[in-house]
Amino acid sequence: MTYTRAGSFYLVRLERGEELVATLTEFARRRRVGCGIVTGIGAADSVELGLFDPKKRNYVRRRYEGDWEIVSVLGNVALLGNDPVCHLHAIIADRDQQCRGGHLYSAAISVTGELTVQAGTRRIRRAPDPATGLNLLELPFSDGD
Repeated sequence: MTYTRAGSFYLVRLERGEELVATLTEFARRRRVGCGIVTGIGAADSVELGLFDPKKRNYVRRRYEGDWEIVSVLGNVALLGNDPVCHLHAIIADRDQQCRGGHLYSAAISVTGELTVQAGTRRIRRAPDPATGLNLLELPFSDGD
């Protein structure tokens, strides 16, 4: 991974063989990103996506092997305890430009991964939500405030 600060955001380049989610999480830890926005593109040869089933309160996961264009990665960074969590979704396309999408668990970079991380100035945390079983963003304000 290489990166540079470009004004109010970082440009991050992942190298062949790096795992996107783990590498981005390590970047957020090292740069002390307590909240942020993530966007990205690239190529991968192994991707795991998921869909949350609210009735069963778990994710249905599927792995995609082969050549995949990472059309889009979009998500955020927040803290769970003191550790950064990258909550990412992705759209990937095959050779016929047929797309798949969902919650991004992992993506092994095959050519490059080019990400933008817009780090916020606050520390935002995730906390368990009893209704869903997920760790959701804990935001200090609502429409009633």
